[in-house]
This record gives sequence, structure tokens and C-alpha cells, in this order.
Amino acid sequence: MSSRQRQRQRPWLRLRPHGRSQQDRTPRGRSLRSRLPLFVGVTLVAVCAVTALTVFFVQRAYLLGDLDQRVTNTAERVQGGTRGATEAGPTADPDLTFPDQRGQAVGTIAGTLDVDGYVSAARVVPQDGDPRNLSAAQRAALDGIEADGSLHTRTVPGLGTYRVTALADSGHAVLTGLPMDGVRDMIRSLVVTEAVVAVVALAAAGCVCAVVIRRQLRPLGRVAATAVEVSRSPLDRGEVTGPAPASGLTRVSERDTDPGSEAGQVGAALNRMIDHVESSFAERQRGEEEARRSEERVRRLLADASHELRTPLAAIAGYAELMNRGAGMIEPTLAWRRVSAESARMTGLVEDLLLLARLDEGRPPYAAEADLAALVAEAVWDARAAGGDHDWQLGLVLDTPALVVGDEARLHQVVANLLANARMHTPVGTTVVTSVEATDERRVIRVRDNGPGIPPNLLPRVFERFTRADASRSRPDARSGGSGLGLAIAAAITQAHGGRIGVESEPGRTEFTIELPAIGMPRLLPVDTVSAPSTPTPTQAQAQAPTPTPPPTPAPTRAPDTASSSMS
Repeated sequence: MSSRQRQRQRPWLRLRPHGRSQQDRTPRGRSLRSRLPLFVGVTLVAVCAVTALTVFFVQRAYLLGDLDQRVTNTAERVQGGTRGATEAGPTADPDLTFPDQRGQAVGTIAGTLDVDGYVSAARVVPQDGDPRNLSAAQRAALDGIEADGSLHTRTVPGLGTYRVTALADSGHAVLTGLPMDGVRDMIRSLVVTEAVVAVVALAAAGCVCAVVIRRQLRPLGRVAATAVEVSRSPLDRGEVTGPAPASGLTRVSERDTDPGSEAGQVGAALNRMIDHVESSFAERQRGEEEARRSEERVRRLLADASHELRTPLAAIAGYAELMNRGAGMIEPTLAWRRVSAESARMTGLVEDLLLLARLDEGRPPYAAEADLAALVAEAVWDARAAGGDHDWQLGLVLDTPALVVGDEARLHQVVANLLANARMHTPVGTTVVTSVEATDERRVIRVRDNGPGIPPNLLPRVFERFTRADASRSRPDARSGGSGLGLAIAAAITQAHGGRIGVESEPGRTEFTIELPAIGMPRLLPVDTVSAPSTPTPTQAQAQAPTPTPPPTPAPTRAPDTASSSMS
């Protein structure tokens, strides 16, 4: 058999038309608003149908049973009447006398059967008038009934449908029947009533279910609308926007987040998902912003470090060139002295950068018990020796010994940097007050001066690296400022010791505050390190004291690092 013949014998093998996918042939699903009422309606119709059929069959069986019992009772009475007529003798009237008795039901049929099972005589009780005999055709419809008491349903011409039975006793067989019209009318009325009630009930139930389901699904529709609105947000571009400016993504309203309902649970879950999305985007934006700031700081640091290193390197190269040209160009002693000074300056800058790099790595400082009171006193005494044209004052307010755990040399460097900053960027005669306060929880060092203050535009970034009031790279003398790393180093060392540093400045008053945890206390939480001007506290006023005398402790073996930010 050829392939073409096999193809003809299997017409169901057909190629699928091009351009129609499986999804195209799948019917679109109905919405929940239409499916739920339809499902509830079908369920109610099925329940009503089962209930109606059950009532119908139970009531029909009951009515037929009652009719059969009445037919049997009537047959027994007819049989009794016939037996009495037979016992009266051969002169008794052989005709049926039972229908003539008063109180018989309308339509009752009574008759006698011969030995062959044919109806020999039969009478019916009409609605009006005396009982009358049945015609031959009517009697023929009742033939063939066994006289065993069984019940039969026969249709008698002109009279309707009857429930019939026959009984035999002493050779005489009688037949009795009752009409079924009353039972059928009652069953018909029952069916009509059930149908009307079912239709009305189903219509009412369908309307109520439709209204209730739509009302119950309304919160779910609002949740879906919120989800659609969120899906339209430009999340792919990293933008989290809502209907109002700076409002974020749209949220499901509070009334649609009730955990007691399924729709409320979906709304609450959607809000939690939106919160996670917003927090993720916010975290990513913060990370990107921080990365940009870090990259900018690194570029600025490299540029500033290059400029700072270029100046001493250029000076060293210049002096070396002059010396190569001969002794007549410059005195060798002066040239070597300037080369040494520029080399020391470049070495200090490199050491400051290395110190900041080590602090950025998070290396813990050397831990030993240090006395802040003695440390600050030494730093103030050193500052007085370096800048005698300023008024240096020291105040101690100690409720307990000012002991901390940390690197004493680095903490001395912090105080020395602040004092050097005050000496270099305030005019002659400025009063610089340094105080130490000790409580059970923390230790506080304050350095306050009555100089011109820090410019407002410089105050927010005063602790950043290479921050100077004078943006130029040229400094004609030592008082023109340092490299701009002093305050950055002070902030990094303070943070490495679990403390925090802040500044308040206004014309005529600038105060740096260093807070360190006491021994055994946790690290201090970081706060805004730059604040607006504030009124001096009584503690600060008590911190002012006369010019200090040399402390009894020996001078530190390490010269303080006087690199500082250039402030005016």
C-alpha cells in the first residue's frame, strides 16, 4: 500500500496550520467574577434538582401507597358484601349491592369475576346519581386480573386511570378499583410548585451570590490595579516613582490589607514585596552613590597627593640643578638645608597618607591604658612652646580618672593636630582653651578658640582629606597651612578608638569635641560631626583656667604630628 493510500485511509492525519500556536487554540479563561457565580449557580441548580426529585418520588410513593391501601380495604369490604349475598341462599340477588351503600368514594368500581377471569358484572359510583353498570368495553379493560390481591393500573374508557385489585374467597372473586386522578393531580401540583419555588429561589440566590461575590472580589481588583500600576514603573532604569512626586511605589490601601481575608493577605504580601523592592533599589542607589563618592574621593586624593608631592619634588630638583651649575649659583649649605626641609615635608606627607591607609583598613590600634589628663597637658605645653603668641589655657573637670584604652601616641597626635590647627589658623593673641571632662561612661576633650571661625561653606567637609580654606597649592610660609590631612587623621584615629569627633563654629567661637568611651564601655555611635553654633555650657565655662605650668610627667619621646587642615 502506497503512502498516498495510507494518507487517504487516515484523514485525521493533517498538518497544523501555520501561524497558530497551542496558546492560540486554548480558549481564554473566564474571570473569577464570572466563574464563581456560574459555579455557584450550577451547584444550586443541581441541589434543587436533587431535592425536587427526592420530594417527588417520596411523595408519589406515599400517595400511591395510601391509594393501594384504600383499594385493598375497599376490595375486602366488597368481598364481604358478596359473601353475605351468597350465604343468603339461592333466592338472594346476585348483583353487587356494595356500590349502593352510602358513603362510597366517587369513582369506586366494584365487580365480580367468573372462573375464567373475565368481569361478569361491574358497577361504578358516579359523582351524581345512583351507581351504574359498566359497559362491555369498560369491563373488557378490566379483564385478565388475577384474584391474588395484587394491585394493577388500568385505564378504563370514559372513566380514566384506576388502581385495581381482585380477591377470591369460597369460589367467588371480586374486583375493586379506585381512580388515580386525585393522586396524579396532587403530584402534578407538587411538581409545578417545586418548579416555581426552585426558579424563584435560584434567581434570588443567583442575584445575591453575584452581588456578594463582586463585593468580596472588589478588594482583589484594587490589589490587582495596584500591581499593574507598580509594573508600569520604570524599575528597569532604577527609578522608584509613584503617582505623586517623591512618593515611591504605590501601596495597597490599608483597608485592603486585612489579614483576616484572602484578598487582604494578598494585599499585605504585595505591600511587603513593594517594600523589599524599594529597599533594594534604595540600597543599590546608596551603594552607587557611595561608590561614586568613593571614586571621586580617590581621584581627588590622588590629585591632591600628586600636587602636594610635586611641590617638594620640584624644589628638590631645582636646588639640585642649581648645585650642578656650580657653587656660584647658590650657597651649598643653604641648598642642602632647603633640600632637607622639602624632603622632611614630603616624608611627613607620605607618612600621613600611610597612616590614613592603615586606619582605613580597620586595623585595631595599640591597646594600653592611657591617661587623657596627662596626655592633653603635654600637648598643651608643647603647643605653648611652639606658639607663644597665643593664650593657651587648660581646664580639667574630672569626676573620675580620665583613663581610656588605646594608643597613647595616636591620641596625643589627635590633640596635637587640633592645637596646631588653632595655632596656624587664628591670629596672634587668640585664646585657645583645652579642657578634659571625665564621667563614668565617657571621656570628653574640648579645644575651643575665639578666632574668626571656619567658613560656612567649608564646615560640612572639614574632616575630609586635603581640605583647606586656601584652595591654592602655593604656601609662602609655614603659617599658610599644612597639607589638609590633620583633621582627617584626627577623625580617623578617634573613630578607630571607638569615639567620635565633632565641630561647632561661628565667628568668634570654634570648638572641636572629642568623645571617647570609658574603660569597659561600648563604642560610641557615630553622629553628625558638623553642627551649628551652640551656646557654651557651664562645664565649658569652668574649663577656662590660668596659663598652665609645666606638667610633672616627662615630655613625650615622639614629636607630635603637626599636619593640619588649612583653616581661616
